[in-house]
Amino acid sequence: MNYLFLDNGFEEIEAITTLDLLRRADIAVTTVSLTGKDMVLGAHNIAVEVDGKFEDMDFSDAETLILPGGATHMEQHAAFCDLLIQHNTANRLIAAICAAPAVLGKLGILKGKQATCYPGYEKALGESHLGGLVVESKNIISAKGPGLASDFAFCLIEHLAGSEVADRVYDTAQY
Repeated sequence: MNYLFLDNGFEEIEAITTLDLLRRADIAVTTVSLTGKDMVLGAHNIAVEVDGKFEDMDFSDAETLILPGGATHMEQHAAFCDLLIQHNTANRLIAAICAAPAVLGKLGILKGKQATCYPGYEKALGESHLGGLVVESKNIISAKGPGLASDFAFCLIEHLAGSEVADRVYDTAQY
């Protein structure tokens, strides 16, 4: 299973675009609240009803952990941080966009890897900061910001389901 985590202040375009495109690719994604509530409020006052609350879920089947940006205080959720560290130790995929790679940097998850992030958060990435738009490095996929939400999602689709599926979804999502 793939899990997309939402905390108050998340970037709606990054979360919803990623969720939408992954589901169009028939990739199972469960949305998870880090707030303890069934509704999570985004950075632009868009409320999203999640599939479940962190404390009620079992992540033993987690293939991918997805972190949209905006909610830069995710690292204050200790159990979530433990999950990220365990997932990384098992060399499983973690995808983060915008400011969210800073959470990974602060936890030491980016050590020996490269990543990108929203301008102004580079310090949290330390020597892992590569810049660029979408960066794949070992078990980490990172993207720079909201304007790259589709690119981020297509990178995830290609990684999880292959380039043929990514191409199919891309073709059907174009106008």
